[in-house]
Amino acid sequence: MVSRLFFLLFTLISFAQQQYPEDYFKPPLDLPVCPSGTFGEVRSNHFHAGLDYRTQKRTGFPVHAAADGYVSRIKVSTYGYGTALYITHPNGYTTVYAHLESYAPKIDDVVRAEQYRRKLFQVEMFFKPNEIPVQQGETVAISGNTGSSGGPHLHFEYRDTETQKIINPLHFGLKKLMTDTQAPRIKGLMVYPLNDDAVVNGSNVPVTIPVVLQKDGTYRANAVMAKGTVGLSINASDRSTGSTNNNGVYKVQLFRNDTLDFNYTFDTFAFSETRYANNFIDYAYYHKKRQRFHKLFTQTPYPLSVVSGNTSNGQFEVLPNNTPHNFTIEVADFHGNKTTVHGTIVHTATDAKTNKKEKNTPYFVAAAKDNTYSKDGVTVHIPSGTFYEDFYMDFEVNDSVLYLHNPTVPVHKNITLSFDVSHLSPEVLQKTFISGFSEKRRSYHTSHLENGKLTAKVKALGNYKLDQDTIAPKIYTPSFKEGSWISKQQTFSLKISDNFAGIATFDAWLNNKWVLLHYEHKTNTVFHNFSDGIVANGRNDLKVVVTDNVGNSTTYNTHFFRTQNTNAVENDK
Repeated sequence: MVSRLFFLLFTLISFAQQQYPEDYFKPPLDLPVCPSGTFGEVRSNHFHAGLDYRTQKRTGFPVHAAADGYVSRIKVSTYGYGTALYITHPNGYTTVYAHLESYAPKIDDVVRAEQYRRKLFQVEMFFKPNEIPVQQGETVAISGNTGSSGGPHLHFEYRDTETQKIINPLHFGLKKLMTDTQAPRIKGLMVYPLNDDAVVNGSNVPVTIPVVLQKDGTYRANAVMAKGTVGLSINASDRSTGSTNNNGVYKVQLFRNDTLDFNYTFDTFAFSETRYANNFIDYAYYHKKRQRFHKLFTQTPYPLSVVSGNTSNGQFEVLPNNTPHNFTIEVADFHGNKTTVHGTIVHTATDAKTNKKEKNTPYFVAAAKDNTYSKDGVTVHIPSGTFYEDFYMDFEVNDSVLYLHNPTVPVHKNITLSFDVSHLSPEVLQKTFISGFSEKRRSYHTSHLENGKLTAKVKALGNYKLDQDTIAPKIYTPSFKEGSWISKQQTFSLKISDNFAGIATFDAWLNNKWVLLHYEHKTNTVFHNFSDGIVANGRNDLKVVVTDNVGNSTTYNTHFFRTQNTNAVENDK
């Protein structure tokens, strides 16, 4: 108990050394703080870098500058953050606003001018302090659902301007505006045999351990009978008042006999660390079951700051003469609500009844070294640090198809695949690329010709082959009938899609003048705002060209009529 009290005191002192301004910033939305996503929760291949503001399942809310500063960066992208805005403040922090529907007029004018200058929808711009100043509370954008968002919301971040490290937004006063009286939920506990001789409950594969709610509100895990080296992982989530989402937790601490053994807290991390989320969880289990168990141990050290400060690797050595290992896992949210799990690991001499199925292959991958494998015109280059652990890899090439292990092993760096294409004609090669495939789907990978080989970089194990796409994109469902008057409309829109390789470019011309199309990939929609001022009175001839990633192209021609006189009577013609 003395050890735990000392640790808690040390933690409070250490945290006090890093103070964040709680009253300097104002919230970016005039809405309750009921997050649909919290800082640090594990997403696909990354940690969530901010707080997702719930916007009542709709777009269109004014987004305010959290403090005085200047617009330092703007990025408009089809995926990722979509339409995003970055404001740098004089106190050393930068706020980020993502998935926006649009910018405020003074910002939008600058962005629109650049898009027309470059004839591109996707642009990135950087600004100096005196170019676009903003004041606290000023409306800088409208909330939306752009990019890779899963629904209307505002993704909001704080970054250290100098280091660009991301910081938990609740440190900056948002905690005061958010109600959270619910303790985190425990959804599962798992124990892992970590060496060849280890056994857990008669098995040398990971075993889930039931946990039972006690009268005092804590949980008691069933006794773990083990021998050898073992580790624990936990599946937990949190929910704040007004939110129905199961969000990530803020802090987890593992105590062994009342002494802190392993912990992590989501206060801050760097973008360069974010893909380590795949090593932070039991990735293989997630891939199979879609449940994320956070490991409370490390096998090979890796540079994730939220765990690298631990002096212990979190592993338990369960030996015949050991007294039982009593462990406690405390899971907490940012508001201090806490859930506790107690358990015991007891030595057993029983051998495993359930054995893991392992096979040694000729392809042993040493994670700390470069590895290159070639067969039948296919080469795979794996740079050092691509994997988190050493393992025996399946590598086979049959009929020019590469079978590269399976996707249950996480990949941290790009793997380079090269296929001999010397047998293909130039016409066929133009439409050829490397694709990944499974029983359910195929995926395009950007491919380049290098020294007679087609090369692509991938970040997943699995099956790969040469593939072709000869089908042009589709342009369909315009928002108007050809030849109609559309004076009352503020925009026109069309649907665009591609069956395989994916859309590379989309362009439109009104009366032979290039016009900006906005693209929303989730709905396959492109649209143009008449407020850009390109549309003419009377007849307007529209041409739209969409090209996919291997050069297949479709052209759509139509026309409509429009008058700028809103009092005029429209006639369908």
